[in-house]
Formats: sequence, structure tokens, C-alpha cells
Amino acid sequence: MTAALAKLAAKRGKRVLVTEVGDEGDDYSPLARHWNRDRLPKHPEPLETNIHGAVLLARTGQELFLKSVLRSGTIARAALSSDALRRLLSAGPSFREMGVFFQLLMALREKTGTNPTHELILIDMPATGHTLSLTGLPELLLKLVPGGPIAAALKEGQTYLNDPKLAAAWIVTLPETLPVSECLELIDGLKKTKMPVGGVVVNRMPADPFSKAEREALAPLVDQHAWLGRELFKKPIVAHRELARLRSHTTLPLFVTPELPHDGLIASLTTLLDDANPLPMPGGGA
Repeated sequence: MTAALAKLAAKRGKRVLVTEVGDEGDDYSPLARHWNRDRLPKHPEPLETNIHGAVLLARTGQELFLKSVLRSGTIARAALSSDALRRLLSAGPSFREMGVFFQLLMALREKTGTNPTHELILIDMPATGHTLSLTGLPELLLKLVPGGPIAAALKEGQTYLNDPKLAAAWIVTLPETLPVSECLELIDGLKKTKMPVGGVVVNRMPADPFSKAEREALAPLVDQHAWLGRELFKKPIVAHRELARLRSHTTLPLFVTPELPHDGLIASLTTLLDDANPLPMPGGGA
């Protein structure tokens, strides 16, 4: 979905930065594979026309932060070469998220002349808990560190992330019981961290090959035996039930994408998004 949105925005003439949150030592990224790379670069590099890419890493962000405070990249790198400091930054609560947060902030700050270098920044976020740790970081740390350069960076980041005119989270889920439950929890969590939520993408909605009459005729037979394909028979029923549950628990916009073949997946998704235009793309570089 992130790759499809990036390609659609680039097609519309926007300068896009595609990012994902990573860890040191990661050697494979499914997102990067859409541009024939094993992983995204540490600093923005061109991936195709109008699209740059970068991985958000705690260490990269920490180095950028120290460089901004110490006014020297050499001193910042020397400080981070200390084993004791590296262990502290790896183990200390919120230090990892702070590094990722500051690297993102640097991308938001970047200008070409008087205009933002990147008109749209897409972040492929990790699982629910890590996402909420990042979106809730400013409010949490500002209670502990109300002043100084860390507080200034956090407050500046809040002006982007908490403004619905500049930023929005779109939650991608599957029409299954556990993913929908997690999606609803994430909606509540994002609201608590003051992150605007644009809507929900329900991905890979299965097509139902049976008519209502055919299902009614087959259901008793399917229930009586452990047929091969029994779960596939019930999959569309579960999917529509979970879609209805989503609709009953949130008023957010919902965009449903069908199950698509892997070959040509991104092109198909991009066409669907282009035709339906469900995801408003905030301006202002976020």
C-alpha cells in the first residue's frame, strides 16, 4: 500500500519521500523490493522519478541530533562510537524512538530553496505498539524534559504530526477477526496520542464465488464434514462480518481493496487508488 501510494503521488507530480522504521542489521525490506533493492538507504536517495527513499534508524537520528547540538558531525560520530553511550541509547526508554523521530523531523525540515524538498512523506510504520511509542513520544518526553534542545525538537515535531492539515495515519488491516480487533485498538491509541487518523484500508477482501442460494444449499454439507477448503468457503462470510464490525465501531472513512494477484500487484493497487481517490494526501511535506 505504501509503494502504491508513493507511485500514485509521483504520477500526480508530487515529490515523494518513502520511509520505513528499521533496525540496525536489517538486511531485507519487502518495501524496498518494489524498487529492486534489498533495503532502503540510510539517507534519502532517488528510487525513481519523483520518489526518494530512506530507512528511519535510531542511530542515524541520534547522530543527526548530536550533530545539531554539538555543531560537529565528527564529534557526534565520536560520541556514538562509545560502547557505554551506545548501550545506554539502545537500552534507555524512548531513546530509540527519539532517534527515529529526529531523523523524520530532519526530513520534514529539508528545503529546496524556499519549498519543502519532499511534498509528501510516507512512513511505513511497524506494529501497533511500536507505532504508538513513536506517536506518543513527544507528550511523554516533554513531561520529563520540558526544556532544552530535546524539548524544542519534540515540540517542532508535534506541529507536524498533530496537525490534521499536515499529517494523517491510515491504518491498513485485513478483514479477519484479530487484525480488525487490533485496528480498532490502534484507532483508540492514535487518538490518545493526538495523531490524526485519516481512515482505514481493508486490504485483500476476498471475492465470494457463490450466490446466496448456493451458500444456503452448501452450508449444511460443509458443516457436517471436515472438507478440504472448508475454511476458504467460510472466508468471505468472516470477511463481510468483520467489515460490518469495523463500520459499526468507527465513523472513519473505509477503503476496501480486493484480493489481487501478486503479479502486477502494485500497478493494480495504484490504479484502484487513482480511480477511487480515497486517501487525501496532506500538503506541507507531511
